[in-house]
Amino acid sequence: MPFSHQLPRDAVMHVAGHRGMVGSAVWRHLEAEGFTNLVGRTSAELDLRDRGAVDEFYAETRPAYVVLAAAKVGGILANATQPAEFLSDNLRIQVNVLDAAARTGVKRLLFLGSSCIYPKLAPQPIKEEYLLTGPLEPTNDAYAIAKIAGVLHVQALRREHGCSFVSAMPTNLYGPGDNYDLETSHVLPAMIRRFDDAAAMKQPAVTLWGSGTPRREFLHVDDLARACLVLLERYDDPMPVNVGVGTDLSIRELAELVASVVGYEGRLEWDTNKPDGTPRKLLDVSRLRALGWEPSIDLRSGIESTVTDYRSMRTDRPAS
Repeated sequence: MPFSHQLPRDAVMHVAGHRGMVGSAVWRHLEAEGFTNLVGRTSAELDLRDRGAVDEFYAETRPAYVVLAAAKVGGILANATQPAEFLSDNLRIQVNVLDAAARTGVKRLLFLGSSCIYPKLAPQPIKEEYLLTGPLEPTNDAYAIAKIAGVLHVQALRREHGCSFVSAMPTNLYGPGDNYDLETSHVLPAMIRRFDDAAAMKQPAVTLWGSGTPRREFLHVDDLARACLVLLERYDDPMPVNVGVGTDLSIRELAELVASVVGYEGRLEWDTNKPDGTPRKLLDVSRLRALGWEPSIDLRSGIESTVTDYRSMRTDRPAS
């Protein structure tokens, strides 16, 4: 059924996680679109895992709209070594914000999950209907279960309380404000840092995890931010919505592209004793495109701008 709800630009909107890569991109886009009453709190100011603190914040600020972009996130190493924290922190963040939003009468809420909620061996491209149809990828199953719980929580609030809340599942994201810590980062920012270091130190080779054959899809975070507003204003359905570009490339091809952008000319070597993760994870984005959204940032230019942002914020780049 067609849906349209123009968000008043002066309404109070809470961007949960507004200092993170996703939340800050959403904040920038909303400001550019004329929103004048955005509300955000740092984790030091408001611990979203603290139910009492979240309840008090919502009772005081009474937001009309919410983008729930706060989460504990990380790459394959972080997920594999901290599954309890990924499950516990994300469950508490989601439950506290969703319940407080429902109790205080939030008109529209967008919950942001992840494409890792889908089965490891789901048919490609992955449709939203494939959720809960098979086993998850073991290296990030705890995070995926937490995000699946968020999707079901949104659906439950819709059924029980009539809340106009929706969920979006972004593909692999990158862009300004990313995490470049080699212990906790995702694959693309980790490559940017490793190749940039290797270029500065003139290393003859860089060794990467896995075989390089898995395929991944990458979406610039500014394109996701545009999709968030589209979904808040044009979508009202219990089914989660995929957010991606609809095309993918191999990890090997990604490594070659990142190396080219940063100017690294050494060899790429692969440690096949390390895990590959899911073989392929390409999203079907026809549901979102039917709402009129299209990605606008191609991968190479997106990586170029991300590298520029990374270098501008880094103070400890090795000397050549």
